[in-house]
Amino acid sequence: MGKYLNSRVPYESFKSIAESRYFVDKSSLLRELFPAVGLEERFFCITRPRRFGKSVMANMTAAFFSRAVKAERLFAGLAAADDVNYQKHLNKHNVISIDFSRIPKECTDYAGYIGRIEEGISRDLAEAYPQCSLQEDEAVWDNLSEIFEETGQKFIFVIDEWDAPFHMSFVTNENRKQYLMFLKSLLKGQAYVELAYMTGVLPIKKYSTGSALNMFREYTMLKDPFFEEYFGFTEKEVADLCGRQSVLTMDEIS
Repeated sequence: MGKYLNSRVPYESFKSIAESRYFVDKSSLLRELFPAVGLEERFFCITRPRRFGKSVMANMTAAFFSRAVKAERLFAGLAAADDVNYQKHLNKHNVISIDFSRIPKECTDYAGYIGRIEEGISRDLAEAYPQCSLQEDEAVWDNLSEIFEETGQKFIFVIDEWDAPFHMSFVTNENRKQYLMFLKSLLKGQAYVELAYMTGVLPIKKYSTGSALNMFREYTMLKDPFFEEYFGFTEKEVADLCGRQSVLTMDEIS
């Protein structure tokens, strides 16, 4: 377990939500991901405005797939447990989780920002695969490729706030191009990627021109409703939440 590779953080973050009084089960989203693991169309980007539960779903996805913590008790009563592929994937994968909104202490430039992520992932990989003689100063994708070549192991990537660097004051236009190339080098055409689940506020097309990240199947709020039931709350779910509170009714809300 490490800071990025098979981190405990997504599990603990999702657990705190799942055990709360007002938890709404959206785990059926996982059933949409199961068939894509290891296949060509394994890249998902789901964009929504803030406060739609994107981070909750990212943490849920990482907690389910990751080997970090045995999560059977946490998911046992949820909708995803009814899927035929549930046991096949539950805590069976190496997961690299990245929240791009997190900034190093006193960070004032892009090199320090992205360097922390690259070094952190490479450090985790070196500790987890000592037999592969990895180099922390090598590119992350080179180390991941080395692991795949020597062990055959693949990785699931769960990326939250993918577009955060585009809102940071110290990130220049040239840096943004470098960032897109970082994501492309890390994910595109890499045999070690068995699934990539990515979320953000604004869609890829707003920032990425050309083919840099065109491997992603992109689901926006306005143009593709495929995942809409898993983000935000339906009218029925709001009514149920009001009932739990025993204060407001749907008529009082409207």
